[in-house]
Amino acid sequence: MYCLSHVVFLLNGFAVEIGGRELPTAVGHLSPSEQRLVANVSLRGRPGRAAVAGQLWPDVQENQAKHCLRSVLWRLQKVAPGLVEASNGAVRLANGVSVDVRELDHWARHVLDPLGDIDHVAMPAAALNGELLPGWYDDWVLFERERLRKLRMYALERLAEKLTSAGRFGEAVQAVDAAIQAEPMRESAHRILMGVYLAEGNVVDALREYEAFCGMLAAELGVGPTQLMEQLVGSIRTR
Repeated sequence: MYCLSHVVFLLNGFAVEIGGRELPTAVGHLSPSEQRLVANVSLRGRPGRAAVAGQLWPDVQENQAKHCLRSVLWRLQKVAPGLVEASNGAVRLANGVSVDVRELDHWARHVLDPLGDIDHVAMPAAALNGELLPGWYDDWVLFERERLRKLRMYALERLAEKLTSAGRFGEAVQAVDAAIQAEPMRESAHRILMGVYLAEGNVVDALREYEAFCGMLAAELGVGPTQLMEQLVGSIRTR
């Protein structure tokens, strides 16, 4: 759960809440440079000042980049006091500041843990949708965006498998559907959905899913499914 004081949102766009109220990201409030600093620190934990300056201002001299960082930190303390701290040569979010990406990361890693218990782990909204900082094209954002995309997909698929094993078929369908909506061409997600249908005895639904996926592959890419899916379908038809 988010704390009631300061929250940083990076999925589906940048936003900050201070004391439960959203801070406008406009002139006179959080400038683009201040947003990028908050986002960078939110994603990286406790980076050194020199590393932050180098990533945020890669096209200027080192001394100028450090000066830019000092200026942004000073302005940020005026606009959003208690959000970011700079000490001992490093920059980090203040204690108690929550970040939606960290919530997603924590949830996904728990789901992927073979010993992770799913009974008391609620699926956060960020697991169902949400791209990291859409419209941002910094290298450090692109790298983290791709990492989160992969992490979310694997976690949703693994969650669906765990829920299927537990007989919670409706929740399993919801989880794997989220993966398919995010990446419609992802065959592994379609195979897992077929597996959910088979586990609950819906053979016809499993075959319909197969045929729909094959049709989409043929229309979009002009190819067929992999041998893994063909083997799954073959096992159904020989029952």
